[in-house]
Amino acid sequence: MAELNLLQLCRGQYGKIADIGAADGDLAFFLEKQGLSVDVIENESTNFNRLEGAQILKHALDSSVSIRSVDLDSQFPLSGEKYDAIFLLGTLYHLKNPFLILERLARMTEYCFVSTRIAKQTADGQPLSPYPIAYLLGPKECNNDNTNFWIFSEEGLKRLIDRAGWNVVSYLTIGDTTHSTPADPDRDERAFCLLQSKTSPTLSASPNPVPAGERMGKTTILWNTAGDAGKVYVSTNGREESLFATSRQGSAAANWIRAGSTYEFRLYNSDHTELLAKIAVTRARQ
Repeated sequence: MAELNLLQLCRGQYGKIADIGAADGDLAFFLEKQGLSVDVIENESTNFNRLEGAQILKHALDSSVSIRSVDLDSQFPLSGEKYDAIFLLGTLYHLKNPFLILERLARMTEYCFVSTRIAKQTADGQPLSPYPIAYLLGPKECNNDNTNFWIFSEEGLKRLIDRAGWNVVSYLTIGDTTHSTPADPDRDERAFCLLQSKTSPTLSASPNPVPAGERMGKTTILWNTAGDAGKVYVSTNGREESLFATSRQGSAAANWIRAGSTYEFRLYNSDHTELLAKIAVTRARQ
């Protein structure tokens, strides 16, 4: 993770990120101070102070963070939302259907930061780690909290991530990484993952900015609709856009990049009615 830039991952075409299961919103308010636009998404009915803490902090900090109460287990009103990154920290084991939620999130963002409790064995020593499985907690078994549900083995978590439509960019565990169990507070192991969606549309340019030089600059545009056929258009300096390429995925060279101009490449669905992704390309001056 040392080679990754957190803020760079969080800054993209949609101009906002989400903190799901944010508790009092401390991370969200911190990220706002770093110049990011943040939505807090939390379940008021299960939040330990019914979101009063987040609201008090929002007022005290004169914050623009949006606070939304959503029960992800009974509804999913977020399907139309798009985010540059989503934080899902300490929330996965509170969800009744973690597969569904991770699968839906993979369509909403390119990057997701996930942390959750995992276990190497049961309380009586039965091994969990070799198998892609999950342990269902009793209502009061873990921290006397009936909102705790699924504790995955490490292999189970990785299988879930893959089948829900994600690639693992970075992964680490902390705590009791040898004898962890699903519920014992002294044998608690946590997995932290940076995930990249396999189903979210992507559009990139390399290099960007294009290096300075005497001749016309060149960059390669790469795209993937993660679905049906698509079209890539380009607009120069805000003028009317023109067709650049047509296909579900691919790459094409743009060898006419000039210094002082901004080229916005836009990936659409096949009938040019839905913007899937966009990126601005510039050229460095000499």
